[in-house]
Amino acid sequence: MAWLYVLFAAIVEVFWVIGLRYSQTFWEWIGTIIMIIFSFYFVIKACEKLPSGTVYAVFTGSGAAAIVLIDFIVFGADFSITKLIFIGLIIIGVVGIKITTDEKQEKFKTPSDGGD
Repeated sequence: MAWLYVLFAAIVEVFWVIGLRYSQTFWEWIGTIIMIIFSFYFVIKACEKLPSGTVYAVFTGSGAAAIVLIDFIVFGADFSITKLIFIGLIIIGVVGIKITTDEKQEKFKTPSDGGD
């Protein structure tokens, strides 16, 4: 379930980044703010089960790759093979992090549990 939260955070990130660029009316800005809140909520939920560094790396990497692809496809941004190769490297890195990360995160021991 934690990886689904990371996926949701990355998907919602696409909407708030586009909102930051294109919002002009009060309601568009409200929608953008709501998307930011949802995105970070999903990141926080994912961090309950996964290491925060892993969550952040996957969240930002996958979100950035998706945003660049949407810029190419929807908004007509300049496309180059070099950019596509680097996006592919980001995606490979995100998949690699996901494959090598265990969902079980050790809980911190409190002094009452015998920890320092």
